[in-house]
Amino acid sequence: MSVASPQSDAAFCAGLVREHDFDRYASTLFVAPEIRRALLSLYAFNVEVSRIRDLVSQPLPGEVRQQWWRDTLTGHEHGGVEGNPVAAELLLTVQRFGLPIERLTRLVDEHQFDLYNDPMPTMAALDGYLGDTSGALFALAAQVIAPPFADADHLAHHAGIAQGIMQVIASLPRDAAHRQLYVPLDLLARHGVSQEEIFAAKATPAILAMLTDLREQARQHLGHTLELAREAPPALRPSLLPLALVRRDLARGERRADDPFQPRPRSHLATLWTLWRAARTAGFRSR
Repeated sequence: MSVASPQSDAAFCAGLVREHDFDRYASTLFVAPEIRRALLSLYAFNVEVSRIRDLVSQPLPGEVRQQWWRDTLTGHEHGGVEGNPVAAELLLTVQRFGLPIERLTRLVDEHQFDLYNDPMPTMAALDGYLGDTSGALFALAAQVIAPPFADADHLAHHAGIAQGIMQVIASLPRDAAHRQLYVPLDLLARHGVSQEEIFAAKATPAILAMLTDLREQARQHLGHTLELAREAPPALRPSLLPLALVRRDLARGERRADDPFQPRPRSHLATLWTLWRAARTAGFRSR
């Protein structure tokens, strides 16, 4: 049996991220090739973990897959990682940049929520989930791309929540169809919205008001992130490039009253154009 080369492992990761997470894939086009490869290994790992729910019909097989990743990260993998290009690339990145294993395993742990149809109970719970998933990716990317920065974790936490909230809104059509609820119950209660109204996928005035509230919270976290970024080492700023898409989508949400239950994915061209323009500005440029 032939053994995959590091180059083919890297190409596999790039293809996986391009297909399943084009926003993050496109953001890596604006960094140096060696940094890009490391970031793509992180993002490919995230793709593999976050889509486990879509690949299993019951929670138990999903938990088995998640446990494989925990074992792999902690050095207890069964059978090695030679047949898994994402694991091979990720472990190279971990070793090269000294990434904390605990941060990666916590990301796996948080995605256990995805395997069940329990609703997200509170906004605080959602903040914790997003901070340990999207926020962890920002923190790890910052460690890859820049020297240590005292407020890096704080910045990454806010960045992850801003990006994650917008993903919750964008995924509402799919999640409602699966009767899965990431919009917190306390936010629903505040606006007098029931779970069944969400699952019915009808854009009532109360649901639209609730989503406006949710966007405002994303806007606040984005503002905190960009404020902290002004004090960060310039080398770190390209790791925040996906936030240019958050800013764009927030502005678009203010201008248009689209039905939130009708998928309207952003085109690849619009994504690339937004990131290209942002990469030329002081807020996201490394110099």
